[in-house]
Amino acid sequence: MTTFTLLEASRWQDYELLDSGDGQKLERFGKYVFSRPEAQAMWSRALPRSAWDDAHAVFIPSGEESGGHWQLKKQVEEKWIMRYPLLDSELRFAATTTPGRHLGVFPEVAAHWDFMADSIHRADFRPNVLNLFGYTGLASLAAAAAGASVTHVDASKKSVAWARENQALSKLSEKPMRWVVEDALKYVQREARRGVKYDGVILDPPKFGRGPKGEVWEVYKSLPNLLSEIRACLSERPLFVIITVYAVRASAIHVAQALDEMMKRHKGTLDSGELVTREKSANRLLSQAVYARWSR
Repeated sequence: MTTFTLLEASRWQDYELLDSGDGQKLERFGKYVFSRPEAQAMWSRALPRSAWDDAHAVFIPSGEESGGHWQLKKQVEEKWIMRYPLLDSELRFAATTTPGRHLGVFPEVAAHWDFMADSIHRADFRPNVLNLFGYTGLASLAAAAAGASVTHVDASKKSVAWARENQALSKLSEKPMRWVVEDALKYVQREARRGVKYDGVILDPPKFGRGPKGEVWEVYKSLPNLLSEIRACLSERPLFVIITVYAVRASAIHVAQALDEMMKRHKGTLDSGELVTREKSANRLLSQAVYARWSR
């Protein structure tokens, strides 16, 4: 039986969704406030215009789906440090404005970091965890901090370099972590041929992307094949598999059913739903992504 959950990341201190509405969201990342487009904010803003005008920067989209530029209204450091409390320590990582409107962290995914860290911490062995489409490495660092051996895979050299910088900032350089720049599907296929097994898998696939050698990724076409290949890399008693999907017209039900098919020979529970952020101004919930999560 699959449960449906609105999952909040409620332990942030360095991030807040201050307000949203009229297709925009106003957020605090550390000491800076940013205004970004948010198509799902179909209601009116709760805060006065003056609060929005006081933002440090506004993202101005271009005609491309994720393109555009930041319009700085106040001085913003090229990079600044953010923190997230995890178990008895904290993750430290660099944030920065990027041409793709993101800042190096998806705050809503922290709900998965807590879940992973707890699962790994309670395990009676050192789990082997695979993070595909790992971006700036925060999920990888959460797993490593909790006691896992981690393999982080991303097609972008820049993202992997950023992730390694975050590893040093979090003082996790001595943890067993591998950093791989490669197409996710090709990597999993090679690991399966080698007989490598993983106890936990994290997937945060983009809607569309390209691998280091021009490999094309389209989530609707590519995800089912990738899940099938991952099945061969799972250990006999896996701890968890987590899928988070952004910017697609997929229901959490569809993602959950795909994951349920992948995990049918393993005994566990399946949870699915939406990653949501609670707004400070009017206590509204803003849906950020759909997810499915299997756990032993």
